[in-house]
Amino acid sequence: MNVLDAAHAVAHDYEGGCESLAPRVSMSSALLRNKVNPNNTANHLTLKEAVRLSVVTGDARILEAFARELGMVCIKAPTADNCADADVIEMMAQAMKTLGDMGHEINKTFADGRVERAEVKRVRDRAWPHVQTIFALVSRIEGMAEPD
Repeated sequence: MNVLDAAHAVAHDYEGGCESLAPRVSMSSALLRNKVNPNNTANHLTLKEAVRLSVVTGDARILEAFARELGMVCIKAPTADNCADADVIEMMAQAMKTLGDMGHEINKTFADGRVERAEVKRVRDRAWPHVQTIFALVSRIEGMAEPD
């Protein structure tokens, strides 16, 4: 998903859609709809507005799409309140799931002996969540480290 599609999804997937989100980001629902419409050439979402949408909605898809376009991933920084042993076990289970999802997609890709562009995209779409999960797991463990 590119950043424009991500912005559109963030606004429209918010509970109540643009009508509910717009007042929280200090604009009219019509203006917000226009700004997040990837096909609109008149109104554009500013970087500051994109950050505000992400903060208000708690949805990081714009940031993740931006990072992905740069070949990067985002990880949630650890805090003292999310660094328990049970959290690490839960993240390990999530890492196994995302690895399985990626492995399944790779198997499907090679099943016919050909690799098509659409298949590469599906593998990539499964790889990024796995990479994010692994980095988040390491970050979580780092957050548990005792000070030197």
